[in-house]
Amino acid sequence: MGRAFEFRKERKFKRWAKMAVQFTRIGKEIVMAVKDGGPNPDTNSRLRTAIQNSKAVNMPKDRVDAAIKRASNKDENGYEEHVYEGYALHGVAILIETATDNTNRTVANVRSYFSKTGGSLGKTGSLDFIFNRKSIFRFLPGEKDLEELEFELIDAGLEELYLESDEEGHDIAVVQTAFEDFGKMQKALEDLGFEMKSAKLERIAMSTTPISEEQALDVFKLIDKLEDDDDVQAVYNNMAE
Repeated sequence: MGRAFEFRKERKFKRWAKMAVQFTRIGKEIVMAVKDGGPNPDTNSRLRTAIQNSKAVNMPKDRVDAAIKRASNKDENGYEEHVYEGYALHGVAILIETATDNTNRTVANVRSYFSKTGGSLGKTGSLDFIFNRKSIFRFLPGEKDLEELEFELIDAGLEELYLESDEEGHDIAVVQTAFEDFGKMQKALEDLGFEMKSAKLERIAMSTTPISEEQALDVFKLIDKLEDDDDVQAVYNNMAE
């Protein structure tokens, strides 16, 4: 009874911790979007996207509004976006996107995570041949026929369309386009009236590194340290599934 209670408590704590990290990252994205294009989501597509993503993780509306208000203050500092690249143990490529108000702190932390886990931090652009930036949209397809939808989205730059399941087992449609077609595809999906779950620019590995499950544990030691850092927005790797 006691062990079961402790296990449930630990699981609950981990969910809360994960949710807090998601809220922090989206809050930063909202601030950067407002600083970049103003506080009106109707005229600021980046902000509109951030608000959509906040709903997908059940971020409270008052926290979204507070982030917009804070960013609208001219005296409020924004965040600088930086990308760091390197290799974990066993030759696995790691790419990290950050948003920070203190670049020196961020780069020092990232370098220490690589060093402590046997990896090595590289130069910016050193992994351009491995990762390709893509626009990824996830939404509820409803009763829409996917073949018909493919035809409707071709002019918006559709590259791939497929289904995946969420944690509740519901079908989620996933659309992939080129990085530069983000705005065009976002508008096309909005015009079709789909309920968006998320809209992001993600790094897709063009080549993968096969490793064993035991070696993967070494890599995840680095990934976990990076993902726990408040300045880190996203971490990508090229481990083969």
